[in-house]
Amino acid sequence: MASERNGGGGGGEGRAENGNGGGAVSFFAMPEIRYTRLFIDGGFVDAVSGKTFETIDPRTGDVIASIAEGDKEDVDLAVRAARKAFDHGKWSRMAGSERGKIMLKLADLVEQHAEELTRLECLDAGKLLTVTRTVDIGTCGSTLRYFAGAADKIHGETLKMSGQFQAHTLREPVGVAGLIIPWNFPAIMFFTKVAPALAAGCTMVVKPAEQTPLTALYFAHLTKQAGVPDGVVNVITGFGPTAGAAIASHMDVDMVSFTGSTEVGRLIMEASARSNLKPVSLELGGKSPLIIFDDADVDMAVDLAVNGNFFNKGEVCVAASRVYLQEGIYERFEKKLVDRMKSWVVGDPFDPHVNQGPQVDKAQYERVLSYIDHGKREGATVLTGGKPCGLKGYYIEPTVFTDVKDDMIIAKEEIFGPVMCLMKFRTVEEAIAKANDTRYGLAAGVVTKDMDVANRMTRSIRAGVVWLNCYLVMDGDCPLGGRKMSGFGKDAGMHALDKFLAVKAVVTPLYDSPWL
Repeated sequence: MASERNGGGGGGEGRAENGNGGGAVSFFAMPEIRYTRLFIDGGFVDAVSGKTFETIDPRTGDVIASIAEGDKEDVDLAVRAARKAFDHGKWSRMAGSERGKIMLKLADLVEQHAEELTRLECLDAGKLLTVTRTVDIGTCGSTLRYFAGAADKIHGETLKMSGQFQAHTLREPVGVAGLIIPWNFPAIMFFTKVAPALAAGCTMVVKPAEQTPLTALYFAHLTKQAGVPDGVVNVITGFGPTAGAAIASHMDVDMVSFTGSTEVGRLIMEASARSNLKPVSLELGGKSPLIIFDDADVDMAVDLAVNGNFFNKGEVCVAASRVYLQEGIYERFEKKLVDRMKSWVVGDPFDPHVNQGPQVDKAQYERVLSYIDHGKREGATVLTGGKPCGLKGYYIEPTVFTDVKDDMIIAKEEIFGPVMCLMKFRTVEEAIAKANDTRYGLAAGVVTKDMDVANRMTRSIRAGVVWLNCYLVMDGDCPLGGRKMSGFGKDAGMHALDKFLAVKAVVTPLYDSPWL
């Protein structure tokens, strides 16, 4: 069972004591909460209704701050500002190289404020300090720099027409983009969507998840400092059924990019269809398989499975939550996995010795525990974990189930928490069938030394990304996006620009055409 290093929150510097975490323990100085209001047309404003909501510290369940609760009226104001900035402002008409310069300045500002942003992100989302500093906030600057470099390389094509005509295409910014970001990687996903939209010349209304609004509001402040014109980036904090729905159904929003659950993705598509038929890009749920063959290095396979399931407390859309083991390696893998989990530490994410922090909020905590209860009732065996831990906060032991059947709820539905399901297979054919036996198609992993098997598996699995002898390897140049009910459209890489660009064909008669 994982050990615990779970403490409460607080203001001063502190040191954890091993145990169940009842003491007043802190590992950091509380960051100042500077920005709590909506950001519309270049300034921070209260919600029209005057309403606020509380953002909660998942380590303790205590209130961090009260945040402006935007709804339809506020979305209308933000869209109006974005529409004006697009139709009459300079951002979409600016040379790509000039947009790139401003984006590079924004990247510099993000990096200059990296430590404060890191602490805000960890406080709001329960993420590990050491990982967030390098991976999450570190990725923000590199994402901005990647798309800043792309801003002046958006080109059309020359077309060879039949007859006495010539044509070319233009790739123009699509207009006002609605960007709805999730709570599991708030900072990364902010710029995963905002950076290509900026590079393309779009204006935008961004809605961060209500669980994790703090870094998005701070980023809004930095866009102003960097010189992004007023109205180009607007941030509306609030709830999905009100603010999110208003963005998805708004007649003056030209496209929506959403990352989150499949259920909400359906609602966004429905709202688009009922309003102006705006295009949508959806990166949705997953139930990704990690398929480990007999010839795999067992230690490496265990590392991949642990990282693939328990990184970011399992709140990862591409989590390898279905681990399929060929029969010959199963017992060795299981033994090494149990040994590995003995040293796994759950606790305050600001403690550098901790491996896993709390779930993002009480609702997600209860959701994960309910799935663990389902697994037990369905007859799966708890190999490790299976319980909440700590006296306060939303901490759950990393849980491994064995004796899992493919038709069990824990093997079919996305849990989005620290839960791993171990299952067996015999042949390559069976592995392919099991991998594809899901409504999702976001990601997969294959571990083998046999390149014939590797080639067959990677070509046969229906998923947006397949990792071979690695897992969770992300890069700014590598597109991520799913198939089936995991959605469509790509984030990251040059493909991410496509959803923010409209292709226009221009046809002209040749000089000796009878049309002249």
